[in-house]
Amino acid sequence: MAIKIRLARAGAKKKPFYQVVVADCRSRRDGRFIENVGTYDPNREPAVYNLEEGKTLEWLGKGAQPTDTVKQILKKTGIWEKFVAPAA
Repeated sequence: MAIKIRLARAGAKKKPFYQVVVADCRSRRDGRFIENVGTYDPNREPAVYNLEEGKTLEWLGKGAQPTDTVKQILKKTGIWEKFVAPAA
């Protein structure tokens, strides 16, 4: 079973709000997920990222693969460096 960390869309039409979720890659974008690890609000200036660092690092350690967009969010929040640094 391939696990992904990805965005699930919520919010009204033309006003997106995203949940950062851990889900099976076969499930739908807004469908079943394993755990919610944070939120992303692109409507605010600057964009707001709220991620639970402990849960995110735990899932990355278990082998969950972030999508390209989530990987960029992890880099902006500094979580990606904390995940990669111990391996180096």
